[in-house]
Amino acid sequence: MAGKLSCGSTFNNLAIVHTLAVDFRLALRNILRQRRRSFIAVVAIGFGVIAMMLSAGYIEWIFWANRERVAVNQLGHIQVARPGYHEDGQANPLAFLLPENAPALNVLEHIPGVKSVAPRLAFNGLVSHGENTLSFIGEGIDPAKDPSARNLAILDGHGLNANDPKGILMGAGLAANLGVKKGDTVVLLANTLSGGINAVEGRVRGLASTSMKEYDDTMLRVPIQMARTLLRTSGSHLWVVSLQHTEMTDEVMRRLNAEPALKSYEIVPWTKLADFYNKTVALFSRQMDIVKSIIALIIILSISNTMTMSVMERTVEIGTAMALGVRRQRILGLFLMEGSLLGAMGGVCGVMLGYLAASIISAIGIPMPPAPGMSRGFTAAIMITPTIIWEALLLALTTTLIASIYPAWRASRLVIVDALRHNR
Repeated sequence: MAGKLSCGSTFNNLAIVHTLAVDFRLALRNILRQRRRSFIAVVAIGFGVIAMMLSAGYIEWIFWANRERVAVNQLGHIQVARPGYHEDGQANPLAFLLPENAPALNVLEHIPGVKSVAPRLAFNGLVSHGENTLSFIGEGIDPAKDPSARNLAILDGHGLNANDPKGILMGAGLAANLGVKKGDTVVLLANTLSGGINAVEGRVRGLASTSMKEYDDTMLRVPIQMARTLLRTSGSHLWVVSLQHTEMTDEVMRRLNAEPALKSYEIVPWTKLADFYNKTVALFSRQMDIVKSIIALIIILSISNTMTMSVMERTVEIGTAMALGVRRQRILGLFLMEGSLLGAMGGVCGVMLGYLAASIISAIGIPMPPAPGMSRGFTAAIMITPTIIWEALLLALTTTLIASIYPAWRASRLVIVDALRHNR
């Protein structure tokens, strides 16, 4: 008895597979038979897919640029500080100093995935040149390890160098307001840890620019040892951790949180510090959802019209098939399969052309003017990821399938007699 059931089940499965294969061939023939209409439908789907890929690829590049060139280079992948530094450290930074040589620092450097650990010392004060004196916001960094050294565009001169302990890198706006140029000597004044005032003399190695004009008007970078001399301290405010890859942030965070030597420190990933990046992602993601919805609606309307015209032209054919015993469910499935095939063809063609267009546009570059509040423009590109490709294919298949539902249902509900007399 069990053997008979097994044989019957196998036979039914084979029959279903055979029916699907026959329907697939019929759907493909119907598409090829109506070449002009099918071509227009494939072109409509393809253009929708191309538009979606290019817009999504541009947004993806914006996310990448903000993450790698701004957030990560400026903040580092992970920051280690005294508890409470990120909430209250700006008001009283000297109260949150980290020791220069701590066991936790050695532990950090040997965590798998960590590329480097750089101390960073924030301070502010006055900078003088001749008769001019202005306030500044400064940072003492390790020029060889700190990722923020790569986040600056050097307009004149050179960046910081560990072999030049008196070299200063100054924001272009601050230098212009102060009236200094590369090679000039300036004096820095700041409050020390004990409450006194100290001054050091330095030489301007170069003038730099970030993407924010307001920051350029106050920015000053010095080697961390010079900052320690100015503040008369040996510590730092932050240990900036750079990783091999940004995608390793969550994994390394789990390892750091599990380390007993780091329990007394505040460990914060860049994702919690990059407020501008997070808001940019949220805003652009909502905009991209709207773009996808518009593209999906256009594809649905165009394919629905194409499939409806196909049903009207093949009414007699549908009636004949049902008169010969073809069930309504199979008629429904046949038209749904036609729609799916059109979606697959348009999706594949659109993905190929979209990827080619993105590559060509990225090779040429998209010149962008400075955004409000920024000091310089940039050249954008289009970044196509596997996720974008799969979403484009899914968009094509889903929209064409949805667009085919009503025409397919309409075809399956035709009255046989009326369908046979349609053209008479």
